[in-house]
Amino acid sequence: APVLISILLGASFSRYQVEESVEHLLAPTHSLAKIERNLVDSLFPVNRSKHRLYSDLQTPGRYGRVIITSFRKANMLDQHHTDLILKLHSAVTRIQVQRPGFNYTFAHICILNNDKTCVVDDIVHVLEELKAARSSNRTNFAITYPITHLKDGREVYNGHQLGGVTVHSKDRVKSAEAVQLTYYLQAINSLNDLVAEKWESIFCDTVELFQRSNRKVRMYPFTSSSLKEDFQKTSRVSERYLITSLVLVVTLAILCCSMQDCVRSKPWLGLLGLLTVTLATLTAAGIINLTGGKYNSTFLGIPFVMLGHGLYGTFEMLSSWRKTREDQHVKERTAAVFADSMLSFSLTTAMYLVTFGIGASPFTNIEAARVFCCNSCIAIFFNYLYVLSFYGSSLVFTGYIENNYQHSIFCRKVPKPEVLQEKPAWYRFLLTARFSEDTADAEETNTYESHLLVWFLKRYYCDWITNTYVKPFVVLFYLVYISFALMGYLQVSEGSELSNIVATATRTIEYTTAQQKYFSNYSPVIGFYIYESIEYWNTSVQEDVLEYTKGFVRISWFESYLNYLRKLNISTGLPKKNFTDMLRNSFLKSPQFAHFSEDIIFSKKYNNEIDVVASRMFLVAKTMETKREELYDLLETLRKLSLTSKVKFIVFNPSFVYMDRYTSSVGAPLQNSCISALFLLFFSAFLVADSLINVWLTLTVASVEFGVIGFMTLWKVELDCISVLCLIYGINYTIDNCAPLLSTFVLGKEFTRTRWVKNALEVHGVAILQSYLCYLVGLIPLAAVPSNLTRTLFRCLFLIALVTFFHCFAILPVILTFLPPSKKKRKEKKNPESREEIECVEMVDMDSTRVVDQITTV
Repeated sequence: APVLISILLGASFSRYQVEESVEHLLAPTHSLAKIERNLVDSLFPVNRSKHRLYSDLQTPGRYGRVIITSFRKANMLDQHHTDLILKLHSAVTRIQVQRPGFNYTFAHICILNNDKTCVVDDIVHVLEELKAARSSNRTNFAITYPITHLKDGREVYNGHQLGGVTVHSKDRVKSAEAVQLTYYLQAINSLNDLVAEKWESIFCDTVELFQRSNRKVRMYPFTSSSLKEDFQKTSRVSERYLITSLVLVVTLAILCCSMQDCVRSKPWLGLLGLLTVTLATLTAAGIINLTGGKYNSTFLGIPFVMLGHGLYGTFEMLSSWRKTREDQHVKERTAAVFADSMLSFSLTTAMYLVTFGIGASPFTNIEAARVFCCNSCIAIFFNYLYVLSFYGSSLVFTGYIENNYQHSIFCRKVPKPEVLQEKPAWYRFLLTARFSEDTADAEETNTYESHLLVWFLKRYYCDWITNTYVKPFVVLFYLVYISFALMGYLQVSEGSELSNIVATATRTIEYTTAQQKYFSNYSPVIGFYIYESIEYWNTSVQEDVLEYTKGFVRISWFESYLNYLRKLNISTGLPKKNFTDMLRNSFLKSPQFAHFSEDIIFSKKYNNEIDVVASRMFLVAKTMETKREELYDLLETLRKLSLTSKVKFIVFNPSFVYMDRYTSSVGAPLQNSCISALFLLFFSAFLVADSLINVWLTLTVASVEFGVIGFMTLWKVELDCISVLCLIYGINYTIDNCAPLLSTFVLGKEFTRTRWVKNALEVHGVAILQSYLCYLVGLIPLAAVPSNLTRTLFRCLFLIALVTFFHCFAILPVILTFLPPSKKKRKEKKNPESREEIECVEMVDMDSTRVVDQITTV
């Protein structure tokens, strides 16, 4: 049934869809920045902003962008490079997009100026004027930074268009190591958007072709589609690495279940355990496809979530099978396996469903995290059902093969030892088996000790880790672990950089690196929007507005206008009538303020007065290398200021959509999952046999999570969407592996702590070690994938597995030998008045070959 269900649901891949919107996935779903963007779009549509396209003021839209620099740090403003840049500009404007019946050029799809010409970056005009000045041998032409003047009298901001700038006195540019050009496109309908998307693709090809013909310069193209393409590219570049991972896991899973005894070896169960996990993952993917869900690259982590949980459950069942008596019927052995292992597996599965279920709830504000948790929940639920049915049936089938003394691989009846003696050596090697009639009763329970891992743990490791001389070194090592984890924990940083989730050898990474290197002196352009009608003619209002923007580089005509008003009458304030007359007559007709109408919204009243209902100016902050963190702090500062200021204003930049509430949105799934896990552990303490199990489990989870967060920070992994999902998984992975060990130890009676630590390791250590080895081998190929997303995924999952393994096989076995619960106090006290009579009966079998001592309590 599981196979048929998986095949039927897997057929839904014909409806396979990919999520196109990166903002929908990674930007906080509910944020103030999105509301502010809608307000800005309603007040100042993009078609009003023909001269305000410094940094995609409202919406990224469609655009092509290129950074031009030199390998030798040459001056990009010298004659050779100026001509080269203008030549590239000419090539870009001649790009044609062929459509049936018409060829579109840049002039057909660009944003138009008032004179019906394409709006281009002001740096192009600067370079053209620089070239003209050189042609006419004029030496008085100077470029200032970050604001320069054109020959038509306009002031233009070039802080984002000139990079690596060296200046003379009075901000005159001496040289610039990089130049950035941007080409904005219209996307007003579906056809226009389709043509613009195709134009972006040809734009990148044109720039790369131009790069090959000019080897001395380096060009970094980037478009509005680059982030989306590079985000999904991770899935494509990961395919062969995932196949390698699958082959390695299959090989090791088969080896972990194999032993020299060809009857008791279970290689098929290793393969079928992995198949169980695969079927559950396929079923979940089919359900997501049928319900209209869309695939994204973060889903690459789901197979590894399933691998850690599913394989451990199957290996634990196999370990329980080894503890059953071989003389029992297969039904009885299977019942004993389910009674021994499925209780803990059910509880850990419930923990997965609770923690990931909280992550899949509407409380999660990041869509990528929500759909990841939702898909994981479905896969884990079906994995539980398939372990009960598919893997359970497989265990029964191999049990019958074992009881019938058939070969575990070829299912052929294994001949008796006397028959094997007549066969060749290779034949005897393949059919080596131990028969029950050849084994004494005292040795009957040790038939599985020929398994390498069982033999290693029982004969060597358990005695070594509980040795008195080893314990101090383990404790010391744990203190070192805590110290380094604390050092990393204090340096945790939130990662909202979108380059952290794309493939490495991509345009996004190259462009972002170049932009950070050459254009990090100034922040992106921040729009400062006043959305109420205020007394602009009032001197105090003018001073308030300029005070709020103090410390910024103001790059709008509106700021010049306010300064102009202040110069007219700084002491008494400009009367409202004069203000209205100025707007209607001389001011708006002045060439100096020709584009002022783009920054204010007028409203005419009944008496022909003009009122300003909204206005804007543009601000740029001086930043350091940590531009992202400074911009986030700047956003928070301006937000707080807008709540207390006399003037109603908002600030906006498209990057605010990703940063707004990002820290709380990313941390919320982890926080909610931790709370739900603690809640479940607390209430389950009243259901389990001993509440100390939950106490120890909570402490272990806290220790593992603390260490993983600290060490991933030291390994240069930031707290972003991917790492938070891994930390949620870390909670469950720790409980998966540590709960059976702690349960066996805490519930043990009569013997010493050390004896029960050894017993817990002998019973559950093999399953933990098997799943850990398979999981680690599956992770290794992930480290080679050329992607920042998979790099984060590998480092976090590797640390989770390593730290959990360290706790299971070193920390807990040592600490539990000298911390509660005490085994001496847990002995059942006997009533001296009620004495037990013991009768020893000696029983001799019919053939008088063996004597069995049976002790019966009467």
